[in-house]
Amino acid sequence: MAKQSGIKLIANNKKAYHDYFIEETYEAGIELVGTEVKSLRMGKCSIKESFVGINNGEVFVHRMNISPYEKGNIFNKDPLRTRKLLLHKYEINKLIGSQQQKGYTIVPLKVYFKDSRVKVEIGLAKGKKLYDKRQDIAKKDVKREAERDFKVRNLG
Repeated sequence: MAKQSGIKLIANNKKAYHDYFIEETYEAGIELVGTEVKSLRMGKCSIKESFVGINNGEVFVHRMNISPYEKGNIFNKDPLRTRKLLLHKYEINKLIGSQQQKGYTIVPLKVYFKDSRVKVEIGLAKGKKLYDKRQDIAKKDVKREAERDFKVRNLG
């Protein structure tokens, strides 16, 4: 029997790409409880308000919202609890060194299933200034206009 492989996206943090320049990305496992995995399989996860912190050489994701599983009753945990991320020691040391530089932070970018495991993609990010955000919005508008013109020309 062939093993099913692939990636199924659960949650995406579009706000992180708007607010930060993402310089490096890391794939991390996440420590979960059984009912949380079932809830993730149903796609009930939000990482819009979440952030990553490092404490005593361990990496944690804070305020990641995994909605309680409907049939989980007493086994459900707090939806906003702090969850441990699983990374190699050298990756954690690299993140610690990078985070100590001024203006750098670590944000979760995606939550997805890879094969049958839940993975979180975290990114080393540098905050954008207001004018950077305006430039990005202007670029998107120009791109959208060009696509619209191209579509109109091809239809006519």
